[in-house]
Amino acid sequence: QVQLEESGGGSVQAGGSLRLACRFDKRTACMGWFRQAPGQEREWVTTINTEGRAKYSDAVKGRFTASKDYAKDSLYLQMDSLKPEDSGLYYCAADSRWTSFQCKDLQAGYNYWGQGTQVTVSS
Repeated sequence: QVQLEESGGGSVQAGGSLRLACRFDKRTACMGWFRQAPGQEREWVTTINTEGRAKYSDAVKGRFTASKDYAKDSLYLQMDSLKPEDSGLYYCAADSRWTSFQCKDLQAGYNYWGQGTQVTVSS
């Protein structure tokens, strides 16, 4: 079992920045961030593996940066140049089944989830 707890959400104007954090109590090879806007399906944002190699969705590439700090047992998502369409509930996810070379970019690829933190970007 892996416990995940997100923090750092809030409200910003378009063009602003936010940094999300996710505390974890166990290390796993694959971690990621997903988001869900009202009335829409949860979508993949980024995946980062044990070595710190990250992949991003086309919607956030070049604006978001994922990172890990094992000294603090935390995963981060730095979000810059935010747009109104980035608004939603952001979830931290982790998976214990894959190796660091098998990390997935879909919901089914993660078996542990946080409760989510709200991000609202106004125009």
